[in-house]
Amino acid sequence: MLSLALAGKPNAGKSTFYTAATMADVDVANYPFTTVDPNRGVASVRTVCPCLELDERCGNDRCRDGTRYVPIELLDVAGLVPGAHEGRGLGNQFLDELTNADAILNVLDASGSTNAEGEPVEAGSHDPVEDVEFIEEEMNQWLTGIIDRNWESVERKSRSPEFDINDVLTDLMTGFGATTADVAACLRELDYPEDPIQWTDEDREALASEVRARTKPIILVANKADIADDETLQRLQEAAEIVIPATADGELALRRGVEAGVVDYKPGDEDFEITGDLSDSQEAGLEQIREVMAEYGGTGVQSALNAAVYDLLDHLTAFPVQNETKWTDARGNVLPDAFLLPEGSTPKDLAAAVHSDIAEGYLHAVNGKTKRRISEEYELEDGDVIKIVSTAS
Repeated sequence: MLSLALAGKPNAGKSTFYTAATMADVDVANYPFTTVDPNRGVASVRTVCPCLELDERCGNDRCRDGTRYVPIELLDVAGLVPGAHEGRGLGNQFLDELTNADAILNVLDASGSTNAEGEPVEAGSHDPVEDVEFIEEEMNQWLTGIIDRNWESVERKSRSPEFDINDVLTDLMTGFGATTADVAACLRELDYPEDPIQWTDEDREALASEVRARTKPIILVANKADIADDETLQRLQEAAEIVIPATADGELALRRGVEAGVVDYKPGDEDFEITGDLSDSQEAGLEQIREVMAEYGGTGVQSALNAAVYDLLDHLTAFPVQNETKWTDARGNVLPDAFLLPEGSTPKDLAAAVHSDIAEGYLHAVNGKTKRRISEEYELEDGDVIKIVSTAS
């Protein structure tokens, strides 16, 4: 399962975002380090279910009238403060928890109502643009520190006649969650001495930055957009490649309204419907959320998750079935499963995601939409329905 991690300074709204996305019970409070032990939960990305091409909806519990929700892991850990990579606050504990995350959502307070330390201040008195590169810099410095602490071992290994610096660096960096292919791609982008004794601090920092960027890409979530000024939001949009304005409070209010049976809303919708009795203040609060949603196309919580998976990580959704005509499994369940795979994946990659035995016994695959057999080199498209024929089926 893909894993996303929420990062940011204290009081930026990470725990509220986490609660809204997972509907798990966590502490949400207006003081630093509300989250001490990391929270792990299941959130979802939203996509179109292929059952819209059928006469009836699939009936899957993760499909709501043709809107399919595909599970991902969401991690919420303690907030970072300046100097976290040196151990300030709960920095090292936080950063260590990010090792297995596939991407980072940098949740910042777009309203400027928390300072550089994450302490509450008067709204607008802190410039949130200053926080844009904060997570990136702390992570880069943290990883540089790991490399520095292990560099003496690299130098000792260089005395061996069989020493290959690329192999040694690969062994070192895969411990951070990088794959062999990741490290190889990073090394191709860098110019560095073959002799590790000749490496400078700048060389190690460059390696750390390149590996972090490839293995832990970052998306910016401009939270509290409902109380941020337009000029600040515009500057934030210009300060990072992917910026999602969001109101985690708004999303949480809608989710709880759904649970209470007074709101009809699907996560990621651009609007909602009030279906039950509310007090005047509750209705007024929801109408304020509606105004923000109208401006940004939703609360931003689902958009941020989707942007991280589908845009930042370049993934697609594929649906494996056993019957390519009815799109069912052996029990007759329609479109029972959905898998997130990197773009460029093949039917055999889908087989491996389902089960290693199915991949080992892979024979061929059939496209459920065209009913035609496809080659092993076929690159899957988002929304593909695929029958895998395997000796292990």
